[in-house]
Amino acid sequence: MFTGIIQAVGHISHLVENKGGDARVSVAATGLDMGDVKLGDSIACSGVCLTVVELTPGGFGVDVSGETFNCTIGFAPGERINMEKAMRLSDRLGGHLVSGHVDGVGEVIHFAPVASGGDDMSWRLDIRAPGHLARYLAPKGSIAVNGVSLTVNQVDAADFSINLIPHTLEQTMLKDLKPGTRVNLEADMLARYADRLMAYMNVNDKD
Repeated sequence: MFTGIIQAVGHISHLVENKGGDARVSVAATGLDMGDVKLGDSIACSGVCLTVVELTPGGFGVDVSGETFNCTIGFAPGERINMEKAMRLSDRLGGHLVSGHVDGVGEVIHFAPVASGGDDMSWRLDIRAPGHLARYLAPKGSIAVNGVSLTVNQVDAADFSINLIPHTLEQTMLKDLKPGTRVNLEADMLARYADRLMAYMNVNDKD
């Protein structure tokens, strides 16, 4: 389980494909405190929960399945990634509960400063989510974009907009985004459970 508060930005340093579409992926964990990381720990890489299977000087290795490659983006060699170690039960929940299970891949349709000015301006980010995620989008609700916990400001069908403050841009790789960039999306798990509960209640009301 994660909070969506990014701890460091690293990059994919190496990828070795195995049979069946799986691969061993090496991550250069620049800036991430690896002092307490051990084999079997979970680290979210741009929103994807992965298990550490190898510790390397300055980084770690993970095994990524073909299914994960089919459902997510962000594992090309050289690609920058957001990183977050799994939370402890005693940690402060600064973002929202993030499972690291990506629900779909969206596309950036707009990314620009809210107003003209200096580097201290916030930016507006508009994303088009896959249609099946539209039901989980709500104004002032939460969503994880490449593992970053963010607040939805506006919703229009499967399109939604968020504001990024300068601190978020500085501490994550979201500043690399541009129109056409694809991003990993994870809906708020509370929205998923509420939707499931409503569907169950509707079915039982008909019985």
